Amino acid sequence: MEEAECPSLSLQGERFSHWPVRGTRVWIPDCLEVWKSAELTRSYEEGDGVLHLRLEDGSESTYPLDLRCPQLPFLRNPDYLSGENDLVALSYLHEPAVLHTLRARFLETNTVYTYCGIILVAINPYKQLPIYEEPVIYAYSGQNMGDMDPHIFAVAEDAYKQMNDENQSLIISGESGAGKTASAKYAMRYFALVGGSLGDSSMEEKVLASSPIMEAFGNAKTTRNDNSSRFGKYVEICFSHEYRIVGAAMKTYLLEKSRLTFQAKAERNYHIFYQLCASAALPEFQGLGLGGAESFHYTNQGQCTHLEATDDAADLESTRNAFSLLGVHESSQLELFSILTSVLHLGNIRLRAKDRHGESCFTEPDDQALGLFCTLLGVEKSQVSRWLCYRKLVTASETYVKPMSRQQALNSRDALAKHVYGQLFKWIVSRINKALRASCRQQASIGILDIYGFETFTVNSFEQFCINYANEKLQQHFNLHVFKLEQEEYMKEEIPWTFIDFYDNQPCIDLIEAKLGILDLLNEECKMPKGSDVSWAQKLYDRHLHHSPHFQKPKMSTDAFIVHHFAGKVEYQCGGFLEKNQDTVHAELIGLLRASKVSPRPSQRGRRLAADSAEEGGRRVSPEVHPHPVPGWGLSQLLETGLFLPAQNRLADRTPAGPCQLLVDTAHLFPVHLPFSCSPVQLDELHIPDSVNLTFLTRV
Repeated sequence: MEEAECPSLSLQGERFSHWPVRGTRVWIPDCLEVWKSAELTRSYEEGDGVLHLRLEDGSESTYPLDLRCPQLPFLRNPDYLSGENDLVALSYLHEPAVLHTLRARFLETNTVYTYCGIILVAINPYKQLPIYEEPVIYAYSGQNMGDMDPHIFAVAEDAYKQMNDENQSLIISGESGAGKTASAKYAMRYFALVGGSLGDSSMEEKVLASSPIMEAFGNAKTTRNDNSSRFGKYVEICFSHEYRIVGAAMKTYLLEKSRLTFQAKAERNYHIFYQLCASAALPEFQGLGLGGAESFHYTNQGQCTHLEATDDAADLESTRNAFSLLGVHESSQLELFSILTSVLHLGNIRLRAKDRHGESCFTEPDDQALGLFCTLLGVEKSQVSRWLCYRKLVTASETYVKPMSRQQALNSRDALAKHVYGQLFKWIVSRINKALRASCRQQASIGILDIYGFETFTVNSFEQFCINYANEKLQQHFNLHVFKLEQEEYMKEEIPWTFIDFYDNQPCIDLIEAKLGILDLLNEECKMPKGSDVSWAQKLYDRHLHHSPHFQKPKMSTDAFIVHHFAGKVEYQCGGFLEKNQDTVHAELIGLLRASKVSPRPSQRGRRLAADSAEEGGRRVSPEVHPHPVPGWGLSQLLETGLFLPAQNRLADRTPAGPCQLLVDTAHLFPVHLPFSCSPVQLDELHIPDSVNLTFLTRV
């Protein structure tokens, strides 16, 4: 079959009414710089197989064209639009235009914020900037977004104003190291200051005090971020009818408990452990058996126990002050630190094989770590020693004790450590929520969502699957709000409009959460007496291979699967999915912990994580909540300041349906809503001259 002829030159599917002429400036692909600027030295004539170009360094080059359907390279915007603070104002909005604008603003004016219609794009500079002090907050308070430079405070102020009509939310998304946690803290600080009580400021102080605590227990150093949040967090700040803060509530999602027992090279465990080790000499910590972080298995695997720009001892003081501000008594804090230290000692317990086959193991009677663990938790040493190496099996007719191999015992020890820490984390969240409980009836609220960015590594497991599932749901909500509902509103108002065909990730979500989807089959496999990761993988192949375009089986593999997410395809290794989903600890060890007189005592977890994830993901976001998206990009993977490395930031390669396409698509929406009763007088008050074409208006 012959291909249809292409009657004219095209750009991204759009036809041009004239051929490009000499002097036209374009962007051409480059393997090092990603995009290079060039200028046509000859006018294009029909039938030409190449475009003749001059690069900015003066060298000559050519750009080959497909004669069957020649496409012009991306056109470059005029120089006067370079550094524009709203991408919607660009004449041409595409990947090189986005990158060039962000680069110009970042390197030439040290500007980290840029608008794109309703979206605020944030770049992490990896250094402190003097743009978050109180005078800056007061400067943005009461202002319209278009009156001030792009800033997280401008988005926060817009949400604060619109709270009068409906509840608001800030959705902060981005990859690891993009600065999501910092953005969330700046937004909370803004609301605490502008929505503070006229007299008593204790509630605002408590809201802010929750941040250092959650960072201590939920953040860790990774290869891309020295203060990476390893859990998802949604904070709802409650306001009175006078729009003063009266309380707050926090929900968390998927703490990365696997980090507790394993850290990759150059990474660390949670900050709180290093804070404790750095403060081992304090009088109140004598008797805990604390030492340097390098002396504990759970804190030294990444061989990175110290950070140059971090004072762990000072950070512990901040953590303790925050606890005190939230009403956690000193004695309760010391008890909490005692339990945390016991977890470190648990990781140092030596388990030795009894024979060369390794089918059974034992602990040394004089194991110092075992003794300290039992002393700190108030449990019997003999019982802990026994049930670390044995497990009780119950059948219909009898109960018997079976020895565990050394590896099984190590897995059981690590599972216990993760369980204890997970329960402590939940206890801390509950204490924070108790301290932040609204003191009177709330009138409105603003939510701040700070969640993991999309993740893909060399080896991806259960944690990455849950994180990426959450991001699929977040992307769906964003699509619904930004594209579908917005355009449906245009149709209702009978505005002439051509519907934008945006990426719909519902099929991928159905693959994950629908009946007989990935999560459903995982939960069913966990119920099987002899369920296994391999058996589950085979059921996935049988059900979804050749049936779902978003599911794929890797070549030469029977224990992995590929999901085509909105941000690209990810290969997941099935090994460990069932164990992590069940998240169980042997009942005998749980029984020992329940007998402990130390509080808080861990309890048995009776639900599967995949069931929790599906339930959380399946909850619809209330349409009464108006979101304000704040995507963040960490543009330097070297964690150095002042760098903008284009070769690491080809947006299309990293996120095919992510930030760049989202920015391009939103540029086609109307950037401003006017009420039905809007009169010429009101337009004049808005400083909109009659000659302005509203479709090009970027801010009001």
